[in-house]
Formats: sequence, structure tokens, C-alpha cells
Amino acid sequence: MSISISLQHQEKDFIEACIAKERWAQKQLYEENYTLLLGVCHRYSSNQDDAMDILHEGFIKILSNIHKYQPGTSLVAWMRRIMINTAIDYYRMQSRRRTDDLETAFEVQTNEPDAVSKLTVQEIIKCIQQLSPAYRSVFNLYVVEGFSHREISEMLDITESTSRSNLVKARSKLKDLLSVRLGHYGK
Repeated sequence: MSISISLQHQEKDFIEACIAKERWAQKQLYEENYTLLLGVCHRYSSNQDDAMDILHEGFIKILSNIHKYQPGTSLVAWMRRIMINTAIDYYRMQSRRRTDDLETAFEVQTNEPDAVSKLTVQEIIKCIQQLSPAYRSVFNLYVVEGFSHREISEMLDITESTSRSNLVKARSKLKDLLSVRLGHYGK
């Protein structure tokens, strides 16, 4: 019992140091969460530069709003959510979204359920980064983050049918991109 009280007390002190803009605390927050949050940014960006832009903008938002964090809840989950929202905002600013009809979407299946296991995480991320911003955002929000099409439509200001359509098309495009990569392994 005294351990959890001690940990909560330490977290509260650390958050208060961040609120007070103490550089050591801000630096520690950044360095301890850099890799995890950069991974989130990579899933929503098309290249390393965009991922870094999202990451830095997200950390600015995190540090500006750290006073809103509730000690005792998951700090990592709170920061991750801010980073996802920052990526969505970045997407909105960078692209003119096209709405695609659900009628043109089609289901995609592969005969190789284990084929992706031949690829590295970096290869898969590179394929995801090649998707258009609209497809990439819907794919990440639905498949990786677990949001519903209704939630995605509200976040991205698109219709639910557009979200579904973009997901189907993202999967199809991703299947093609992964197949090309797998071709290098001789399938």
C-alpha cells in the first residue's frame, strides 16, 4: 500500500515539475516517451519528416496541457491520445480529402494468412506510409486504434460510408504493397 502512495506522490511531483516548466522534467518526459509516440506518428504519416513534425507538435500540446492530466490515470495513454489527435489535425491541414463512394469498394482476401510474418515491422510501416492520407488515417484509426466507423467519421469529418470505403480501399492497396514486398522474398 505504501508503495502505490509513494508512486502516486512521485508522479504528482513530476507532473507539477512539468507544469512549472522545469526543463529537467520536460526533457525526461520527452526522452522516456519519444520512441513510443514516434511509432504512433509513423502510422499516421507518409514519411519521417512528417512523423517528426507531428511528434514535435504533439509534445508542444502535451507540455502546454500537462496541467489537465489527472495523476493516477495512465500518463502514456493520455499522451498517446493527444498524439493521435495531433496526427488527425495534421492530416486535416495537409490534405484535401476526397470522398469515395462505398459502391466502388470491394472486399479483399489473401490466400496467404501467414505471408505478412515474413516482413519486418519497418517494412510494414513503410507500406502503410505509402497509403494516401485519407486511407492511412482511416486504416490506423480502425485497425490499430480500434475506433468505430461512426467515431472515425466524427473525427475526420467524413461520412461513415466514406470511412468504410476508405478502409476497404486501404486494405486493398496495402495488400498490393505488401505483395510487392513479399515478392522480394520469393513468396
